[in-house]
Amino acid sequence: MVDNRYATALVIGSVLSLLAAVYLSVAVGTQHWFQYNSPPVKQSYNITVLKNEFIDGDFVEKTYSKPLFRLNGTLGLWWMCIQVSSRSHWFREPDGLHPGNESDSRTQLPDCTHQSGCPDPKTETHCVSFTLPQQFQAKLKPQDEEDLLRTYLWRCQFLLPLVSLALVFLSGLVGVCACLCRSFKPTLGVGVLHFIAGLCSLGTVCCFWTGVDLLNSDYNKPQEVDGSVGWSLYLALISFPLQMMAAALFLWAARSHHKHYTRITAYRVA
Repeated sequence: MVDNRYATALVIGSVLSLLAAVYLSVAVGTQHWFQYNSPPVKQSYNITVLKNEFIDGDFVEKTYSKPLFRLNGTLGLWWMCIQVSSRSHWFREPDGLHPGNESDSRTQLPDCTHQSGCPDPKTETHCVSFTLPQQFQAKLKPQDEEDLLRTYLWRCQFLLPLVSLALVFLSGLVGVCACLCRSFKPTLGVGVLHFIAGLCSLGTVCCFWTGVDLLNSDYNKPQEVDGSVGWSLYLALISFPLQMMAAALFLWAARSHHKHYTRITAYRVA
């Protein structure tokens, strides 16, 4: 017979674990971990060339870093995307001030002749996914030398969330088996697994953030390009405290139930 306090802790811990798994799964499958806000593309840049380098180029930072910086790129664990205009291959900054324009620095189409300014062109999002062999490729410095730090950071940032989800799934199987066997002892192992899974989730965020910071530094991100954290990273970060709270509840329930059972056994013997 399980006390109501322990049963409540198990239910709340299971709900927190489920939420953490959902948040982390969504974060892994989306590309909005880090996003670049680029200024209007200057006339010297051919957007078609940048787009082709991004889509058809090799999986090396020297190839895809410039399109990410210049075309409002977004970077994730398994995806990276850019935004390209669907109406024109070339953009230019306005030559002079157009009367009535809301912003003097807004990008205009080359054939824009309206005095009040032209509407912003529609954009298309082009995404490229990382294959498994590409995830294990060595990262290179701008001098084509292997960068061991970024190489292992990149490998950890996509392996750790998979390990975290696998541990949560394993703990769920252990919990189901414990319920079928009507045993409370495996709850301690479930708590330990959730604790390790939480550390893996936190490690994922730290590795990704450090890797992006090194990427921006090594490949000289333009000062006019702003970088910001996306909502996918926040989901992964939220999963960390959820897993830790679930682990604390499971560990507390297992330890308290063991003490309670030991006292009852000692009382009956006496």
